[in-house]
Amino acid sequence: MLKKLKSSLGNGKRRLLVIVAFIALVPAAKAGIADILSIFQTINGTLRQVGGVLNTVQTLKLTVANLETRVIWPVSLINQARNFVAANEAQARSLLSGIQNLSVSSATLVNPSQLESIVRSAQASNVGQLQGAFTRVYSSVSSPTAAPPLERNMMDMDDAAAQGSLKTALASDQISLQMLNVATGLEQQTASAAPGSAPMLSTQARVAELENQAYLTRMLAAQLRQEAVQLAHENALRKKSADSTRTLRMNLQQILAQPSGGAQ
Repeated sequence: MLKKLKSSLGNGKRRLLVIVAFIALVPAAKAGIADILSIFQTINGTLRQVGGVLNTVQTLKLTVANLETRVIWPVSLINQARNFVAANEAQARSLLSGIQNLSVSSATLVNPSQLESIVRSAQASNVGQLQGAFTRVYSSVSSPTAAPPLERNMMDMDDAAAQGSLKTALASDQISLQMLNVATGLEQQTASAAPGSAPMLSTQARVAELENQAYLTRMLAAQLRQEAVQLAHENALRKKSADSTRTLRMNLQQILAQPSGGAQ
């Protein structure tokens, strides 16, 4: 009996200790749950604030997009400009192609026809063939026994200036075709350009315009050289005339200075 009583007392003590420990842990558990709920409430409030900010940002983006599509780059006006460019391109393309492909060759003989074909080929690679074709049409410089040195020099210089101008014109024609291709490409880009890309297309057009101005300057320089050679040629003729007049005057003076008896 004593053993059973001691055993029941021991079990009672254990149960009492468990109950006391549970009672002691209940406030701590309640405090932990309250903290967790407080954290959840804080997170929820933060997310609501972030959501409000995101809604404000989205509203601002929509406002900016409406401003760009309706005021800065209105889609209707851009489409209208595209249609205008496409209509003008379709109207003028056939006419420009007809003018560009129009044959203006007029020489009928073999050598002149060959020279004209080279000059109008718009291919700078044909420059090497130009001199031979030029010589066959206009002949080479006279031999020293056929013409005095002054006339031979003028012949050679005139031929050189003429060939130089023809070669420059040949290269310029090829460059002109390239610039036409660039212009056609810019037209096509303009017709399908995205809103806001006008400054980039304008920059490309400005660069092409500067290149074209540089080529025109080269052509102007070639024309000035041709004019300079022509002036030098005319001045050389005046010099030759002056030398001939001086020689004639000296011969007349020598004839008049001879005595009449010696003349008999």
